[in-house]
Amino acid sequence: MKIFYLILTIVFAFFIVTFSQFNSAPVTIKYYYLQDLVVPAYMLIFVALLVGVVITGFLGVVERFRLNRTISKQNKVIRDLRKELREHEAPPMIEDSKKTPVPPA
Repeated sequence: MKIFYLILTIVFAFFIVTFSQFNSAPVTIKYYYLQDLVVPAYMLIFVALLVGVVITGFLGVVERFRLNRTISKQNKVIRDLRKELREHEAPPMIEDSKKTPVPPA
């Protein structure tokens, strides 16, 4: 399995290098106070991809916290319902003394 990951990593690195070579044309970025920032096209694409990954990761963390809070609330409801169910259970019946005694639960 390690060899598979190694091959996958090499193919991915090859893709990154060839993509960078084919998209090295300069791109001029003009935005408010940035004065004609010139960067290679691949750098602009990689930065945009990185920003997207970071935003998606942040949203995933927020969603995980929300789901954990929901799970905690549901577990509390389950504990409360089980406690209420135990409180309303009928006590165990005591059998005739001639038979083997049944210990209470």
